[in-house]
Formats: sequence, structure tokens, C-alpha cells
Amino acid sequence: MDRGTVGSAHRGRLLVEVRKVGASAVVTPAGELDHHTADVLREPLENCLTDGYARLVVDCSRLEFCDSTGLNVLLGARLKAEAAGGGVHLAGMQPVVARVFEITGAEAVFTVHDNLEAALGE
Repeated sequence: MDRGTVGSAHRGRLLVEVRKVGASAVVTPAGELDHHTADVLREPLENCLTDGYARLVVDCSRLEFCDSTGLNVLLGARLKAEAAGGGVHLAGMQPVVARVFEITGAEAVFTVHDNLEAALGE
């Protein structure tokens, strides 16, 4: 299993790390995901898809905040991943982030896992 770090991006309040784990790309945003930082997550997600990783696992355990712009980034990645035969799996959401998904109903369109290990074990 390749667990090497592929790359990272950082702008202000959000750091995004990307690594390959088997057939999945694990994308780990840390900090605040909002309209100021959305591109910091959007670009790595799109790069993973361009590189042939249709199964994206977003480790949300270090994500402290997510607004509607951040939610739209994840929804857009989901559509592209599904078109490529994969999907977006969300893992380890903090309660404040999970609440955004619950309020909007977005948790119904993602595969949500309690933690990263569960998401990678599927």
C-alpha cells in the first residue's frame, strides 16, 4: 500500500494534504473551509481526479469549519468522481462540520464514515 504524501496546499486558514493509499486518494483539509479558502481544496481534488483517482477519501477530522462554498466544492468533486466511476467518501467529521451536512441534507449524497480507517477499509 502506497502511503506517500503526494502534495499539499496552504492558504491562510486552510492546509490540504494529499496522499495515495491503494486505489484511493486521501485528501486531508485542516482548518477552515469557506469562500476564501475553497480553491485550496478544489484544486487538489481536481488534480486527484485528473491523475486517475476516482475514489476520493476526504479525511475531515482536522476540518474545523465548513460553509456553503466548501460544501459546494465537495459536491462538485462528488459529481466528477461519480462520472469517473468512483465517489467521494467523507471520514471523521467533527460535530460542527457534520451539522452543516445534516442541515442541508448533503450527508445523504455522500458515503460518510466514522473515521479514516473505516473509509479505507471499504
